[in-house]
Parts: sequence; C-alpha cells; structure tokens
Amino acid sequence: MKVLILGAGIIGVSTAWHLLERGHEVIVVDRQPDAALETSFANAGQISVSYCEPWANREAPLKALRWMFSKEAPLLFRPTLDPAQWAWGLRFLAECNDAAFERNVRQLVALGAYSHAALKDLVRRTGIEYHRLERGIAHYYTDARAFEAAARAAELMQRYGVARRVVGREELLAIEPALAYSQEPIVGGTYTPSDESGDARLFTQALARRCAERGAQFLWQHAVERLETEGGALARVHLRDTLGGGRRTLQADATVVACGSFSAPLLRQVGVRLPIYPGKGYSATFRLKRPEAAPTVSLLDDSVKCAMSRLGDTLRIAGTIEVGGWDASIDSPLSQARCAMLARRVEQIFPGVCDLSEPNYWAGLRPATPTNIPFIGRTRVERLWVNAGHGTLGWTHGAGSGKALAELISGERPALDFGFLGEAASTAAAVTPRPLTS
Repeated sequence: MKVLILGAGIIGVSTAWHLLERGHEVIVVDRQPDAALETSFANAGQISVSYCEPWANREAPLKALRWMFSKEAPLLFRPTLDPAQWAWGLRFLAECNDAAFERNVRQLVALGAYSHAALKDLVRRTGIEYHRLERGIAHYYTDARAFEAAARAAELMQRYGVARRVVGREELLAIEPALAYSQEPIVGGTYTPSDESGDARLFTQALARRCAERGAQFLWQHAVERLETEGGALARVHLRDTLGGGRRTLQADATVVACGSFSAPLLRQVGVRLPIYPGKGYSATFRLKRPEAAPTVSLLDDSVKCAMSRLGDTLRIAGTIEVGGWDASIDSPLSQARCAMLARRVEQIFPGVCDLSEPNYWAGLRPATPTNIPFIGRTRVERLWVNAGHGTLGWTHGAGSGKALAELISGERPALDFGFLGEAASTAAAVTPRPLTS
C-alpha cells in the first residue's frame, strides 16, 4: 500500500519505519524543516516503562484546585473559553478513581513493555546513537511521608511485571552517587534498572534519515490544511508549502494522523472527535561544568515532579503540565517562572554541576488524553488512521506505537493487550491499494 503519514515526530517517524519494514510505500508530511522539531524536540529523555502512572487519580482533583494559584505547580489547569478544554477536563475528572487508575496503568505498562522491546530491536538493527544510557530510572524523595507512600506505587507496578522496587537512602546513593551532594536531604526512593534514557530528537532525526534511505519521501515545510472525505472515506489531503505558499493534494491507500496535539482539531474536520488536548511542558538543558559530579542514572524528582537525564555533556530537566491552550512560547511571566523553577531545582540537587549562565529553555505541547492512554488505530472514516495522544510518554511509547499501527494497517494483530481504536473493524484485511497522486 501507499501510506501518507501526517507528522514527523517520534510517533510519525516510527510508524514510517515499521511500514517500510512491511513493504509499504511511505510519504511523511511535516510543517517543520526536519523531524522532531516540536513535541519530540527537548523532552525529558526517559524511556520510563515503570513510571507511567496516569495524571488522573483520586487525589488529582484536590491537588489541581490547590495548585491553580501557584505558578510553579506540577499540574496547572488554566481555564479558558475553549469548549474542548472543558470537555477534556470533565473526562479527566471521570478517570479520577481507583478502578480507572488501575485499568489505565495496565494498558500503559503493556504498551510500554511492547514499545521498549521494539526500540531495543530497532537500535540493534540500525546502530543509531542518541546519548543512550541503560542505567535505569531512580525516583528520589525528599519528604518522608511521600516516601512512605512510594511502596504502594512500586507494588502496583510489580503486579504488572515491572521490577520497580523501594530502596533506602544508602542504596539509592550507591545507585546514583551524585545525589549525595543534594542541598535537600534525600530520604530514599524507588529504582527500576530496566528503564533507560536518551535524546529523542537525535534518535528520531537519525531514524528519519534511514527511512529516506529506504525510499520514504519526506515533504518538509508543508502544512496540512484540510482533510477531504467522499462517501465516508478519506479522499484527499490538502497541503500548503509554508515557504512558497503553493498548494498540493495527496491521495493514499491509508493516511495516518500523527500530529500530536494538533491531531484533534485536524480530525474534527471529518467528524472524528478524540479527547486530545495540549498539556504544555517545559524543559531546561544545561552544559555540564563538572561532568564527573553529574548523574548518569535518569532521575525523577518527587517534590517538583520533574525528570532529569544526562544527555552527553548536558543535563536536561523537564516537567510540569500546564493545561491552558495552544501557546508554546516561553515569554510570559508564568512561563518564565516555570523555567526558573527548573534551573533552581537543578542547582538545589546538583550544586555547581551545571552552567546556569546559558540555559536552553523550551516548551512543547504534549498531546494529553484524560486517561493518558494514546489513540492508536482505525477511525470511523475509511482509510484514515490515528497515532496520537501520548502525553508525556511519546518517547517511551514511540517505537511500539509505530510498530503496532503498522501491524494494524497491514492486517496483523499486535501482540499486546491494548485497546486499539476501532479494534473491531481493524481485524479486517488491509484495504485494496489505489494509486497515490500529488
């Protein structure tokens, strides 16, 4: 088949690779001049199969209310007049109970394990280098009461086959000696040795180049303007060249929407309504002044809900979610406060390790769903597929999401227990190929 993929982040490029592996012809469209220049650009860098708890839990509503008045809140809900935001918020509240939490965790762990295996296989076959560190992820606590609750989270993950265990302070410092210099007392943590870290942008761009070498066509700096249907099927995709302004139209046997947060408004053009809403996340990347004192184990800070990963000669700290619209800039006083918090936290935990004089701040729109579970599969519009809604776990779930959707499009059944979109319909054989024109 000839498949059109809209979006060249980690999700879209992974989908392209696995479709090529199955013999399909692939065209990838993105409005940027290269892959991974939006949500996949500067994330936390963690492949965190074991740290995938949904934001929606029984404690979330009260926390969100309390945090609404703090510029540095881990989860900040900023009400707007956008009906999609309120609809998303109501669905989020419906997931804030123990039964939904465990149901969602089960699917996230299943997808994470499947995806981690797919990533390892892909790296083994391609040799892509991306500052990969296979040293696990440690979640450290500076509050004794919060640390006491860590055992429940670890037990839940162990129930689904994840080797996340509670470790005391001394064992945690043996796992990551750099934490011994923290200006705040660290009381203990949890640790999963099977998790890892690396630069999602470097990986995605290298994989895009390998896709091109295998025959994939990339239409850079082309914006998707409109989806057009005929008789209940996707007929055409209308594009605009963002440099010259020219228009072109593409047709394909199958089209995959993998545009992150922008997938939802695009799909609404053809009557497909999915609860995907942007959650603005921030990161700061610092050059190392003292590499020997910097961490090599990827870390989660429980106090401010941020992740830290060593990426070559830099340290990246990323976190916080701001549900307040589509602005990804970092110029506002609120954004500046959230960026400053990241820099301050790095200095508190690793004093003197990073060069704070030239920070590289960034913000991206994470495509959030109320459940944290992405939409992967077939829409009710014939020949239209979706791979979006991965929230903070796009890097963790990218390789597996791409492989699973490529399998579905090819008429196969992915080997994991996951609620694929349109699953009942997706058991049918792959659609009959038709010419791709432009």
